Amino acid sequence: MSEPIKENPVEGKGGFFQSLKKGLSKTRNSLAGGIDNLVHGKATLGPELVDEIEEALLVADVGVKTTQFIVDELNRQIAEARIRDREGMLNHLRQMMAQLLDKNQKHWDYSAHSPFVVLVIGVNGSGKTTTIGKLAQRWHNEGKKVLLAAGDTFRAAAMEQLQMWADRIGIPCIRQDSGADPSAVAFDGVQAAVARKMDIVIVDTAGRLQTNLNLMEELKKVKRVIGKVLPGAPHETLLVLDATIGQNSISQAKQFHEAMDIDGLVMTKLDGTSRGGVLLNISQEMNLPVRFIGIGEKPEDLQEFQAEDFVRALFED
Repeated sequence: MSEPIKENPVEGKGGFFQSLKKGLSKTRNSLAGGIDNLVHGKATLGPELVDEIEEALLVADVGVKTTQFIVDELNRQIAEARIRDREGMLNHLRQMMAQLLDKNQKHWDYSAHSPFVVLVIGVNGSGKTTTIGKLAQRWHNEGKKVLLAAGDTFRAAAMEQLQMWADRIGIPCIRQDSGADPSAVAFDGVQAAVARKMDIVIVDTAGRLQTNLNLMEELKKVKRVIGKVLPGAPHETLLVLDATIGQNSISQAKQFHEAMDIDGLVMTKLDGTSRGGVLLNISQEMNLPVRFIGIGEKPEDLQEFQAEDFVRALFED
């Protein structure tokens, strides 16, 4: 077994914010034209300026419906003379974006259940297994006893990847042979977590297309089996989404939510896309909290989502 990962010194909030700004640089650049016109452009306060903002929001993949909501609100505030200048419009735009992102956020109390069971789902390529590893390290570094269950039995590489994370961190990983019943792995994992008095157990699942009904039924079975081992579990069903697919993540989320009753979202790969505005749309459409965002490859680049920091990182130079 590899040496356990040592906890890094905790960065100050300023350090985390600088990492966030860097990770969101592509989305910030896609918004930059509209924001620069808002601050320094020649268009007068009115329809022309709002049109420029609308274009910037669409380029950042905020989505048609959510962009229209923002634009309608800006026009209404101008008509009612509540917005009187460019600075007022900029402040109101920032405020609206933060409110849209924050309205569904809920406190996540890991101590409410022991063990706290987290079921992680998502399509292949979304960064699901890597996200599990980063979450495990985060919670381990916080002093929690964490156990992993390698339920993606369709991909031997996924099980090996999760075992590598467990070995690096120095935590247990429950697994079976490739092709084993994922529900059996989930059962064994939660049962082991109860017996060993773990604080958190994270159950991986096979990545699948949300349109494959047979595989979605298997996911439902995994969830039912977990509940039989520990009534009320899983306590959090997390859907991992890939930001680089933009608006397609909305349809993924809707179909997974219909089948699995999702509790929260993780948006990965925000550093690799200019489409980070999709978070605004998914918040507006899904009414689900965004738990974490991925802004880089390092474990510390999986950050707990804070709406105000997210918006500030998009607007600040």
